[in-house]
Order: sequence, then C-alpha cells, then structure tokens
Amino acid sequence: MTLDELVTLTRERLAARLRRVVEPGPLVRAAVLVPLVERGGPHVIFAKRTDRVGTHRGQISFPGGTIDPADPSPLDAALRESEEEVGLPRAAVEPLGALDDTETVATQFVITPWVGVVREPVVWRPDGEEIEEVIEVPFASLVERANFRVEHWERDGVVRPVYFYDWGGEVIWGATARIVKHYLDLVTGAL
Repeated sequence: MTLDELVTLTRERLAARLRRVVEPGPLVRAAVLVPLVERGGPHVIFAKRTDRVGTHRGQISFPGGTIDPADPSPLDAALRESEEEVGLPRAAVEPLGALDDTETVATQFVITPWVGVVREPVVWRPDGEEIEEVIEVPFASLVERANFRVEHWERDGVVRPVYFYDWGGEVIWGATARIVKHYLDLVTGAL
C-alpha cells in the first residue's frame, strides 16, 4: 500500500464511523499524534521515552502528552507536544482524523489519538528530556502477523488482553499498542 492509498483509506474510514469519546472525569486528558511519513512506503513514527520521565520510562509511545488548559483542542495539544518532543513542525502535519479515546489502567490517562500525514522532509530533533529517539516503523511491518502477539494480564481481578508489536529490537506495548491495533483494524479490516 502506498502512502497516498493509506491516507485516503484512513481519511475515509475515520469519517465513516462514530468515534468513541470518554467523557471528562477523573482521568488525566492527553493527546498523541500518529504520524505517517513516506520512506519508500508508508512508515509510522514513534518516540522512545527517556529513563528520566515521570511515566512510561523507556517505553515506545507516540509523540504527545497532557492537554494543557491553553490548548484549544486535543489536536492542538498533540501538535504542540509533537513539536516540543521530536521537532515536528505543526504546519507540516495534515490531520486526517481522530481515533477512539484510549484509557490507561495503571497511569489513569485518557488519550485522544490523531492520525496525521507528514509530506515534507523533517529532521527529527528528540528533546533529550522526554524523548531519546524517534523510531520510524514500516506500516508493512506493523501489519505482519509475526510481529504481533497478545498476552492476557490480570489487574485488580480483571483479565485484559495486552498487545505487543516487535520491531527492530524494540517492543511497542500498552496503550500505544492498543492505539496501533485500533488503527490497523480500522484500515485493514472490512467495515
């Protein structure tokens, strides 16, 4: 699948569905960007968190973070955080739409993920405080079944599926993997 085909499909599938929204409540509101870029085929951009951050140390995430009161929308928060964390200029992102809100069980966040395409060249600049590295994962590797696994974990008496994507010696799991799975199901499954 080419980047243009993926962008068209993403836009169409997101527009054709009712998005799951978690109403404001006790969970901390956050937003992330799911950036798509062209690298000889579509790639998805991830950020590897440093060992110095307060939550999710060393984990693979999407660029993004807590929504500030000054952010006009979750999309604005995701774009602001992406610029701060990995040097992605806001103007370089063409938003395609929002995925379902995703809660984190352990850290008590509700995350609004926005998919966006970046068509111009970008020099990644991880901030070094929150993000140590930008990782570009081929879309084709994410949809490859051999790179995906599910475990069932129990927490507070509830058993939940936990998804994992393996790529290049890194493991994408937790809320980020749930967002990836939701996005892949959306664009690769029949509606």
